[in-house]
Amino acid sequence: MELRQLEYFVVVAEELNFSRAAERLHMTQPPLSTQIRALETEVGAVLFERSTRKVRLTEAGELFYASSRRLLSQLRDNVTQARSAASGKIGQLSLGFVPSATTELLPPIMRAFRAEYPGVRLVLHELRPEQQVQELRTGALDCGCFYLPMGDEPPFGDTGLASVPISQEPLVVALPSDHPLVARHRVPLASLSCEPFVMVAGHRGSGLRDAIVEQCRRGGVVPEVVQEAALVQTIAGLVASGVGVALLPASVRRLQQAGVTYRPLQEEPVEVRMGLVWLQESTSPVIKGFVTVARDVGCSEVVDDQG
Repeated sequence: MELRQLEYFVVVAEELNFSRAAERLHMTQPPLSTQIRALETEVGAVLFERSTRKVRLTEAGELFYASSRRLLSQLRDNVTQARSAASGKIGQLSLGFVPSATTELLPPIMRAFRAEYPGVRLVLHELRPEQQVQELRTGALDCGCFYLPMGDEPPFGDTGLASVPISQEPLVVALPSDHPLVARHRVPLASLSCEPFVMVAGHRGSGLRDAIVEQCRRGGVVPEVVQEAALVQTIAGLVASGVGVALLPASVRRLQQAGVTYRPLQEEPVEVRMGLVWLQESTSPVIKGFVTVARDVGCSEVVDDQG
């Protein structure tokens, strides 16, 4: 039994006229009649009662028509689902992210992705960069989002991970609001050399920490680190509490943390980049779709509106 025979049968059953059915199928009547007779032989039952005046379904034909319609409908659904899966339109994406990515970067990306790929379920995991890398390698995550670049030393290293930047922004100085340097329009890096410093925690090779260290190196400053914290939001809170000063990505200003004032640097600021990371060997169309949307929607360089 061939699939096309079922399709022919359903059309004839709907038209109850071989001439009209042949016209719908863009074929002539004789080969259509031949295919229906072959189907009846295969089934072992007469499906149509034919006369010179009309065609009607037999009892066996009625039952076979109902089951054939269900079968063809299911087959069309299967084909549609397979095509949707192949194009990344359905499925699941497990995404890891650092909390600072939710300040302004990820929300518009996720809204755009959900609008374009409503059949894909997003599963979100708040994780540190090293945790994301570990779970990418085990397959627990499909994609990660954290500050780039990744270093060549553990826990990062070059082990088949692909990445793409989706935002870029300068570092700014975070000061307690009652700090004397708040009076400056731009803060010279050298003026922080004797200040207690709150540093983002992380391994060597962590993109944000390395950017802060590089900024200090360029200014000839060795920061007096009195406290470390993993989260940008926590660091802003520590600065507000008077623990020290900090260098943070400009987007942190959107948090509007009470007791903290942000100032641009007098020197050329180091740019920090948030990016997506995934296994280079992955062929997932869902990941490809998410990366494409993120690159299209992702924030460009944050405007230095305090400059």
